[in-house]
Amino acid sequence: MLELLRDIVRGATGWVELRYQARRTKTIAVRNGRLEESSTIRLTGVGVRALVDGVFGFASTTDLSERGIQGAMMQAQNAARVSSSSKREKIKGLADAAFATGTFPVMTDDPLDDHPLEEKLALVLRIDERIRQGAKKIVSSSASYSEIQDEKIIVTSDGAAAHLFDAKPEFRALAVAQIDGDQAMGMDSVGVTGGFADLFIRRTPEQMADKAVKLAVDLLQAPYPAGEKTTVVLNPGLVGVLSHEAIGHTVEADLVRSGAITSDKIGVKVASNLVTLCDSGPSQYQPHAAGELLVDDEGVKTEKTVIIDHGVLRSYLHNRESAAYFGVKPTGNARAFEYSDEPLIRMRNTYIEPGTASMEEMIAGVKSGYFLEGLGGGGQADSNAEFMFGVREAHRIENGKVGELVRGITISGNAFDVLKSVDAVGSDFTWDLGAGRCGKGQWAKVDAGGPHLRCVVTIGGKQE
Repeated sequence: MLELLRDIVRGATGWVELRYQARRTKTIAVRNGRLEESSTIRLTGVGVRALVDGVFGFASTTDLSERGIQGAMMQAQNAARVSSSSKREKIKGLADAAFATGTFPVMTDDPLDDHPLEEKLALVLRIDERIRQGAKKIVSSSASYSEIQDEKIIVTSDGAAAHLFDAKPEFRALAVAQIDGDQAMGMDSVGVTGGFADLFIRRTPEQMADKAVKLAVDLLQAPYPAGEKTTVVLNPGLVGVLSHEAIGHTVEADLVRSGAITSDKIGVKVASNLVTLCDSGPSQYQPHAAGELLVDDEGVKTEKTVIIDHGVLRSYLHNRESAAYFGVKPTGNARAFEYSDEPLIRMRNTYIEPGTASMEEMIAGVKSGYFLEGLGGGGQADSNAEFMFGVREAHRIENGKVGELVRGITISGNAFDVLKSVDAVGSDFTWDLGAGRCGKGQWAKVDAGGPHLRCVVTIGGKQE
């Protein structure tokens, strides 16, 4: 297929990008002892982009013959020509890039295909059963496993020729406890890039199930907090949510051009000197980040992009078009979920770099506040960096000691104001947002994380 795409590109006129993709997905879901889903899906095709008269045209095909791909290329070129006359702002050029060539394999010693469907189904059934038997107060359980395996070939008329392999498994455990009609939920999830053993390198499925059960049961007895603005210590999961949802989207260059709050902030101090925030294709600090991407969908080699450097905004996230517009290098953030999707500017692995404080030091420095762990109950953020997120697990901090569990907490504020309030950054690091997908017109597998971090946020709750 690589040679076929190369031959087609050599005979093309103008700029052309061909992207072959063969995808296999598996999903197994069990709820309350009953199998809800066991599916395997395959898709294969080629996406084609052409740049003609300052406009992109796009087409895709499942016909993998030379004739079929050339037909899709002609459709993309014709679409660009037709729309060019009505396009007000045209693409003046694409930024030069460090193109990828060669083969990029999945880095694992335990491939997903070495574990049959029967083994994965047995695991999900066993964990669902463990959750249901975990405590008398558990009234509902669920466990699920899913995986995405991709083979991609990306060839462009200006130099990319990359053959990529990818594997992204994830696992979830959820428990619901009830007493006197009151319910509470506990959950744990993990997602990585790599193999089956890589998925459970931090904690076993049994530990995930037990964690979900304990949290659900404990939350039934937990009081609700009153709303206030207060000091909190965020765990790496919430640091990742803040980095991705509240900051990361505001620096995607297409949203910047549409008027995001960061549109005139390059070189401006937007956070504490202690904060360095990055987005990286390769995993940093720990292996197997779920958003790992060694080559983006324009064939550009990825690396680490420093977005905020010691409090100062230094970079947006770019594809080749936006990089040319801003006069900078592409950052390797062009991503397409399926062959029939056009590449968009998307995050990969977004995080805050470690500092020097220990978690114990951070907690000891809080007279009254909260220790917060994990995203729970969803949330929202906008292009002005305003956010509100539910918190999965929250404990009061009183006089430097972690105390009682509370429930129903949300945190909110302006993300840049929160980052300006940071007065301690932990020396640890964890990827903690690998399960699930990010949506922006199409899905993307991403990850986010960082160290523990101390800052000021607005706590939302309710009186009992």
